[in-house]
Order: sequence, then structure tokens, then C-alpha cells
Amino acid sequence: MSKALDISLNFPISSIEAYAQAVNRIPMLTAEEERSLAERLQQDNDLEAARRLVMSHLRFVAHIARGYSGYGLPHADLIQEGNIGLMKAVKRFDPTMNVRLVSFAVHWVRAEIHEFILRNWRIVKVATTKAQRKLFFNLRSSKKRLGWFSHAEVEAVAKDLGVSQADVLEMESRLSGQDMAFDGKADDDDDSYAPAPFAYLQDLRHDPARQVEASNWEEHNSEQLMSAMEGLDERSRDIVTARWLGDQKITLQELADKYGVSAERIRQLEKNAMKRLKGVLAA
Repeated sequence: MSKALDISLNFPISSIEAYAQAVNRIPMLTAEEERSLAERLQQDNDLEAARRLVMSHLRFVAHIARGYSGYGLPHADLIQEGNIGLMKAVKRFDPTMNVRLVSFAVHWVRAEIHEFILRNWRIVKVATTKAQRKLFFNLRSSKKRLGWFSHAEVEAVAKDLGVSQADVLEMESRLSGQDMAFDGKADDDDDSYAPAPFAYLQDLRHDPARQVEASNWEEHNSEQLMSAMEGLDERSRDIVTARWLGDQKITLQELADKYGVSAERIRQLEKNAMKRLKGVLAA
């Protein structure tokens, strides 16, 4: 519907103030008018009915968007995203539920604004999980003072929002941090120098020297293990291999049936063998 529906206002929108004045001049719908338009849209896919429903609620979106001005994002962008949420709500509105559109649309408007804020508030996205999203939009209002939360405040916020204390501390840390350039900035003052992220965030997994070193170390460990295994008796060696080195881990009972002893005896033999192996490898 958003592509087909033209909600061009046809009035000056050179500023947010002009836009607010314009949308406030659009007449509000009565409950009967709203229901009739919604039925026309639902039954006949009447886009003119949809346009009137959207236009009459633009002031409502502008009011909600104003409440998110503290995130440092352009107010016009917040309104635009909220209008997208409004159009989604109009498309899904069911007039038979006896609920006014303004009550139904608030979820969709806020959801679009929230998603926009999360995508654009910082270069790195600060909230990805449901718990993190809940914390992001509630943590500021939950703070009663500047600075870090006390332990009691962390417990209270976690309880109120239904999240873990670790999630509260993690989100507080993210909100307190600031974006910084990856390669830093030129500064001739050695006293104020701070290493840029590129100096300590290098991905060295594919460095040839490190790969050779890791391969040599793995080969050395394998040789040490094989040498230590040769010092075990045949039964203990078979137990360790079956329990730890095979593709499928064999149960204690299966080994007990194989050797005609109890599962507890197999466990003791395994424990003793592992102890000897650790002693040899640690030497």
C-alpha cells in the first residue's frame, strides 16, 4: 500500500514547525467516519479511504516522534519513519474490533521509530536481542542520577524490565561509550596519544606465521599424546581411545560388557589412565 498510496500533503513543509501546523489543520475523523473508511479499504481496497485515514492521523505521529528527540536524530526522519508505521497500521486495521485506529497504530508507529533509532543512533548497532532493545529504550528513564548504577539500582532495573543484571550492566556500558574513528587522528602531542582501534583490533587469524606456528604446535601436541599413550597398557589405551579419541564416544557400560567388568571399574581405569597421561604431557 505504501507504494500505491500518495499521501502528498500539498502544503509547505520547509520546516518541522510548518509541517506540524499543516497536519494539525487536517480535520480529525469521527468514530463513524473512521469505521466507514476502514470498511471501504478492507472490502474494496479503496486507496482514497486509506489516504484519508493516514492523513487524519499524521498529527498523532508527529506527537510521538517528538518524544524521541533526545536521541540526536533528525526530527523529520523520525516523523517519516513513524508515518511508515502508520501506513502499515492502516493496512492491518480491522474495524470490526471496535478499537480506534489511533490506539491500534501506536504499536506500529513506535516500532518503526525504534528500528530507525537502533539502526542510526551509533555506527555500531547497540541492541540486537529482545532484552537489549527493551533496555535501550528504558535505561535512560530508569536512571535516577548521573554516573554508573549502584548494585541496588542494577537489581531494581533488572527486576522491573524482566532482564538479567548482566544485561543491564552491558547496556549501560554501551550507552556510556562513544563512537571513535577506526584509524584514529593525527596528533603530535605524545602525552595525549591514545592507540587507535586499528592497532589492537587486527584480525591475525590468517597471518602465515601464526598459521605455521599453530600447525607446528598441533603436530607437537599430537606426537606428545601418542608417545604418552604408548606408556599405557593395552586395555587402558583402548578405553581412552574409545572414550575420548574416537568419532563416537562409547559408554562406560559398553566397555564394561566388552571386558566383562563393572562400569565403575571402567571408570576407575579411565581416571587412572587420564591421570598418567596428564602427568606425562605436563612433564
